[in-house]
Amino acid sequence: MMKKLFISVVLIVASVTTLPAQFVTNVSKVGTTGASFLEIGIGSRAMGMGEAYVGVANDVTALYWNPGGLAIVPRNQVTFIHTQWLADITFNHVAGAFPLGKMGTIAASLTSLNIGEDKVRTVFYPEGTGEMFSASSMAMSIGWAQRFTDRFSFGAAGKYIEEQIWHSKAQALAVDIGTLFRTQFNDMRIGMSVSNFGTSLKMEGRDTQVTHDIDETKEGNNSKIPAHLDTAPFSLPLIFRVGVAGELYQGNHQRLTLAIDANHPNNYNESVQFGLEYALMDLIYLRGGQKFYLNDEDENGDPNSPEGFSVGAGVNVLISRNTRFYLDYSFGDFGILDRVQRFSVNLEF
Repeated sequence: MMKKLFISVVLIVASVTTLPAQFVTNVSKVGTTGASFLEIGIGSRAMGMGEAYVGVANDVTALYWNPGGLAIVPRNQVTFIHTQWLADITFNHVAGAFPLGKMGTIAASLTSLNIGEDKVRTVFYPEGTGEMFSASSMAMSIGWAQRFTDRFSFGAAGKYIEEQIWHSKAQALAVDIGTLFRTQFNDMRIGMSVSNFGTSLKMEGRDTQVTHDIDETKEGNNSKIPAHLDTAPFSLPLIFRVGVAGELYQGNHQRLTLAIDANHPNNYNESVQFGLEYALMDLIYLRGGQKFYLNDEDENGDPNSPEGFSVGAGVNVLISRNTRFYLDYSFGDFGILDRVQRFSVNLEF
């Protein structure tokens, strides 16, 4: 019976990605949204499992993957995550989750991405004007989750999003929602979440205020009429996730967990993620995963996405009777772009 149910859930997960393929057109959705930093996965544990985490989500990073998972966080947790992202971009995340008993669990997070400084270049000064500009992105999130039964939990989060480049910025508000259901069949979990449902982003600021010459062919007219550069609005990267997770083996102080996720974003092709986590005495963890994009081949049959396999490891250290320290690491292969390494520190108390 367990095998039949597991196969049925896997088929449901697969259908989320395969059904939209019937309506695939030649129109690419790449680059049609803003705030792309919201798509960078949170947590070395989740990334080591190939981003197959919506059905696992049982720690503070559930605020990102599936807010419903916050309800099963056992004790207070705080985490700090550092990632040296592609092209020397720095990505940091700090978050905390705090169970309040019958009142549920509250959580908050701050995510930042910094591109650093570069030269200001114009048409007339392609080598630089002598000025420097910077660009960054930031998101603040506050969430709450409640366990409505011993098997079903629901969570939601609101977030403020801001992107800045030189003297201009764009702002947006969004919500995330998620559910987690623990079945009676070998403790298998089914999770679903919707992320980044919110307003559009539009760059505004001092850099959009310019001067304009209405008719450059005439002399003597006002060549510096105040004008405004109108920028186009961009939607947020909306993502629907569904996943299933369960133990393939559990006993003799060992555990092997399999997780399968399917993602349906509004700015790229659908994807399926597979992840494994091996735990020894809940002290040492080894992880591996793979992300596959559907309909993601160029005219030569080669994949467009650079993402490849990912691996990771972690240790759980008991500091005192009520305090645990988790250190996690993950390695992701991005093909021709580069390799990405992530470090996460999680304190449970």
